Amino acid sequence: MFRFSLLLLCILMSSSFAQAEASDNVQLRGSLDNCRIRFELQKVGHVAFIGGSITEMDGYRPMVSELLQKRFPETEFEFTAAGISSTCSTTGAMRLSSDVLSKGPVDLFFIEFAVNDDQDAGHARRECIRGLEGIIQQCRRHNPKMDIVVTYFVNPGMRDQLQAGKTPLSIGAHADVAKHHGVSTIHLAREVAERISAKTLTWETFGGTHPKPAGNRICAAMIDELLSTAWKTPLDDENAEAVPHRTPPKPLDEGSYGNGRFISPEKAKFESGWNWSVPQWESIPGGKRGRFTEIKMLHADKSGEGLTLTFEGRAIGAYVVAGPDAGVLETSIDDGPFEKRDLFHRFSRGLHYPRTVMFESDLKPGPHTLRLRVSPEKNKDSKGTTARIIQFVAN
Repeated sequence: MFRFSLLLLCILMSSSFAQAEASDNVQLRGSLDNCRIRFELQKVGHVAFIGGSITEMDGYRPMVSELLQKRFPETEFEFTAAGISSTCSTTGAMRLSSDVLSKGPVDLFFIEFAVNDDQDAGHARRECIRGLEGIIQQCRRHNPKMDIVVTYFVNPGMRDQLQAGKTPLSIGAHADVAKHHGVSTIHLAREVAERISAKTLTWETFGGTHPKPAGNRICAAMIDELLSTAWKTPLDDENAEAVPHRTPPKPLDEGSYGNGRFISPEKAKFESGWNWSVPQWESIPGGKRGRFTEIKMLHADKSGEGLTLTFEGRAIGAYVVAGPDAGVLETSIDDGPFEKRDLFHRFSRGLHYPRTVMFESDLKPGPHTLRLRVSPEKNKDSKGTTARIIQFVAN
């Protein structure tokens, strides 16, 4: 505890340095007064974080949580940690309701998906937009007064692009969404690239894709600067009330996952070859993550095993764990031709890897029927034909 408090003291002492060094990469859009009114006047606050492993790890998230508690020592905070390693913004949009919004209205929400959209999902620009915009759309519909901050973390490839004067695809897409919706951003990626180019920081000191404490302190200091800038003058009215944020008349992408959600596999009609149970993980080769080893999944390992699922919306897919034995699914919508969907991922070779695979994402709005079966084919690097579905996803 003493060590962590010392780290936070370093952050607070470095505020003036952050003001000078990071100001170009800290973008305040609109106001963050809504959460301030809750924290400062009403003495309560719900702060949530969503992202991949950078959010799940003991990094910037607990630092920012303690910074807020130090700023508002009399406030009773609830902190929701919704980071899941390896997951992208598409998965984030689909799990947002169950993992965050179900906990109650959020006052201040931190989002981090730039790295995962880049290196894990390998998303095209469209998918980067649809995921992040879908998250923001759902948030603002759930609580129009919610204040949101998007942070861009960095991996080596993104760092190199920034040092060459280029904008990584995921960051560019997320930046366009943030501008469109008036959301504040922390461009940690560019800050790190600039400091490395100026030889005031090394990649080793920062700590890499999953930053060391020193790297996370830079991020926390930038967020501290954003809050200091937003709250540099006292609140004018002790009876001030939060006001809804503006909503753009149209989304950037009409197909954004603003209605993203889980559909339980229990709602599917499946044949005897499928099992709705906890897989027998002890007999299954490959690395496992604890959060997935005790939950029921819909799983099958023989080709031809089929199921049907009715759903409403424009998009359908599945949130799966894809390990060394991950197979190929064949999917048909509304009795159309079957299409092959490979579940295997390059990270599946030694790990049962969580990912969302979209089957269709540009359907006409309305009711649809999904038919799905396990293909006899498999990826050349896979050792099996197994499908393990955690949740179906729809939009």
